Amino acid sequence: MMFVERAGRLAGVAGAMFGWGPDLFWNATPAELLALVQAVSGDGAAPLAGGEFARLKEMFPDG
Repeated sequence: MMFVERAGRLAGVAGAMFGWGPDLFWNATPAELLALVQAVSGDGAAPLAGGEFARLKEMFPDG
């Protein structure tokens, strides 16, 4: 299968699973798509513990 065929198929899956339109799919990074797939499949990272989220917000205040 060629890249165009695979990308089109993946765009359809992203649309069906995550409600993504073409613009969102084509502007997303592979890491962003992977994070969503892992979150849905339960293979993602463990949730942040304690005040870790607040600490990250302080470190990266760009919001």
